[in-house]
Amino acid sequence: PVSGFVRPGTQSGRPGTMEQAIKTPRTAHTARPVTSASGRYVRLGTASMLSEPDGPFINPAQLNLSNYAARPGLNKVLFDYLFYHENDIRNSLELAALATQATKYDDWWWKQQLGKCYYRLGLYRDAEKQFQSALKQQATVDNYLYLAKVYIKLDQPLAALELFEKGMEAFPGEISLIVGSARVHEGLGDLETSVKFYKKVFNYDASCVEAIACIGTHNFYSDMPEIALRSFRRLLQMGVGNTELYNNIGLCCFYAQQYDMSLTCFERAINLASKENIADVWYNIGHVAIGIGDSNLAYQSFQLALISDNNHAEAYNNLAVLEMRKGGLSSPGLTSSQQSASTRSSTSHITTCPFCLKDRVILTPASRKSASL
Repeated sequence: PVSGFVRPGTQSGRPGTMEQAIKTPRTAHTARPVTSASGRYVRLGTASMLSEPDGPFINPAQLNLSNYAARPGLNKVLFDYLFYHENDIRNSLELAALATQATKYDDWWWKQQLGKCYYRLGLYRDAEKQFQSALKQQATVDNYLYLAKVYIKLDQPLAALELFEKGMEAFPGEISLIVGSARVHEGLGDLETSVKFYKKVFNYDASCVEAIACIGTHNFYSDMPEIALRSFRRLLQMGVGNTELYNNIGLCCFYAQQYDMSLTCFERAINLASKENIADVWYNIGHVAIGIGDSNLAYQSFQLALISDNNHAEAYNNLAVLEMRKGGLSSPGLTSSQQSASTRSSTSHITTCPFCLKDRVILTPASRKSASL
């Protein structure tokens, strides 16, 4: 050393990992490990939290959850790690139950976590009790959203709507509650009321992607493709560029008689498509080709849709229509396509008559921001 003598602790240097800290002597005069003297004051269960290079950060099987449940500075962090990172619902539920008992049932946060664990386990009635108890102690937006989600799982949409109304009275202008109510109305088939709630969102957030997409969908199916095109173009200006959006813009341009833009948007949709949605894009291109009178392009598009997804009943049905136009009712291609369509239409709910040319719009509104369980 530069100073001429060895100071305590200078031989080992600073440990880089937990394992080195355990094995390294505390001073230069003793071989006792760091955890046996001053290190014990900062030790948080060294044996259970010692991580391996390729192993988990914490081994939940070696944790004594009863010890951690009574430590306010550590129990919530440990619960979040077990619940969200490790997806260990059993240990998360045990830790939440012990922590609830340690707080003498006065902490609403732990009741909310118990409800989340019960929800993940499918125990919806138990989750309902925990969320209701948490809501009585502390009215938060998350508690309203979680409890409404439980009611939807229990097939009680009216109870969920009533809860959303109470939440909007307690938290006026909360977008997640307004959007949640709009979704429930949409699921009940009350589209007019659903659109009213989505329009109400614009009073507080004019850039809500879900509200813009759903209103565009409603306008498209209300025979207003020009107005729907404005909504989808707004999403494009906001930076939302995916297969579904370009596909919807292409269909709106087609029904608005902007055929050049329609084909350009479908070309962009194909470039961005994945294996899950490319069949729908080819199906819509085939429908556009039928509209402009290009039967060859339609035939090839439906075939490409079937190559991408062999269970696409609508493509089978429309391909059978084209086969009938080309070769008559006795065409073997018509027979095979109609049989394939009839066997697959049980999941798609489409009529398999030989004159059904049905358009299809891929509309998957962007990420619905709600409390995820």
